[in-house]
Amino acid sequence: MHLGNFSLSLAVKDIAASRTFYEALGFGVMHDQSEHGWMILQSPGCTIGLFQGMFEDNILTFNPGWDEKGEPVGDFTDIREIQKRLKAAGIAMIQEADETTTGPASCVFTDPDGNQIMLDQHV
Repeated sequence: MHLGNFSLSLAVKDIAASRTFYEALGFGVMHDQSEHGWMILQSPGCTIGLFQGMFEDNILTFNPGWDEKGEPVGDFTDIREIQKRLKAAGIAMIQEADETTTGPASCVFTDPDGNQIMLDQHV
């Protein structure tokens, strides 16, 4: 099972201040949607998302069907198949992808320590 590109989604209080901070660490803006409360930054080998006012806690995020540049990949495991496998393994979903649809969808669950993990498929 391939979960796709990994990033850390950070719940931030001030997106502009966070951008300045992470740019000082060497991150560059990949997608700037700050007018909508979010942006994606990258440094070699690392992707983070800054999200202001969208959720309370930081989230581990995987994007099935995307590579590290946010480009679609040819062959990938659909989120609905991943979700079925996770549920079969006893992992409870907080939010489920509709298994009767195709295309973009998301699901959310937690690890044993309560860290939220989101699978967010855009293709």
